[in-house]
Amino acid sequence: MAEILGHRQSELNRIVGERIDGMTGRIGSTLQAQAEATHVNLKHLQERLAVIDAAQANIQTLARDMAGLQAILSNKQTRGAFGQGRMEAIIADGMPIGAYSFQATLSNGNRPDCLIAMPNGAPGLVVDAKFPLEGWNAYRQAPDAERRHAAAQAFRRDMDVHIRAIAEKYLIPGETQETAFLFVPSESIFADLHESFEAVIQRAQKLRIMIVSPSLLMLSVQLMQALLKDQRMREQAHLIQAEVAALMQDLGRLDDRVLKLQSHFAQSQKDVEAILTSTSKISRRGERIAGLELSAPGGEAANDGDNRAGQRFAESVTGKLRLRVVDEE
Repeated sequence: MAEILGHRQSELNRIVGERIDGMTGRIGSTLQAQAEATHVNLKHLQERLAVIDAAQANIQTLARDMAGLQAILSNKQTRGAFGQGRMEAIIADGMPIGAYSFQATLSNGNRPDCLIAMPNGAPGLVVDAKFPLEGWNAYRQAPDAERRHAAAQAFRRDMDVHIRAIAEKYLIPGETQETAFLFVPSESIFADLHESFEAVIQRAQKLRIMIVSPSLLMLSVQLMQALLKDQRMREQAHLIQAEVAALMQDLGRLDDRVLKLQSHFAQSQKDVEAILTSTSKISRRGERIAGLELSAPGGEAANDGDNRAGQRFAESVTGKLRLRVVDEE
């Protein structure tokens, strides 16, 4: 029994040892795999944290910029300078030099933010950039409905006063266009105006004041640029027509001179034909003289001399006429 128990005890110890060794190997491999996966995950986490840090830095920079923009727009003078600068940038990028002027003085002493020259000598177009942004900010930042309603009424009053001031100061018959532009430096404000303050838009249109956003101002500038280009093309077309008319006059004079030259050639041809007729008559007379038989001594020699003299005279006259015709040609 002791031997059997000892054998079984040793066998049991061996089996338990093998199982412990197997479990130890599996646990080690599992821990190694978990360590590798943890290392990879930590690496990815570090990369994502780096991206998050960069995004956070960008957000902080954007927040500082927004704070600076809010500080700018909170002041009325700096706000006006911001709207004026954006309007000037749009017009200066789209219009040629000399087609616009900033802070130009009108005949009544007022100075609009921008005066755009129109083609064909038409009156200039006035652009105003003084939008009451402080009233709009009070309306947007109202904490409750009651204050929001009061801020909306105050903003309507500010807009009405500003629109009437533009109509009274800048709409001068014969000097400016019948319509003026009120520039809004934000597309979102422009959209909210049309959505929440339709009455203000209608009153502005009745007074011939068009409220424009940056995109609409840019579109208007492109349209006026096309009109100016068409005007320049029309001016060039008039110059081309004048040059063509002068060319046609020169062509008419050339035609008259060619006709005169043709008449001269025709007259020369007639003169040559008449001379040839005369020379042929002279030749025939010389032949008849040469055919006469004179009985006086020396008559034959005299007749031969006369014939030769007549022929030489006819040949000389004919040669001179031919040289004259060649020279004229």
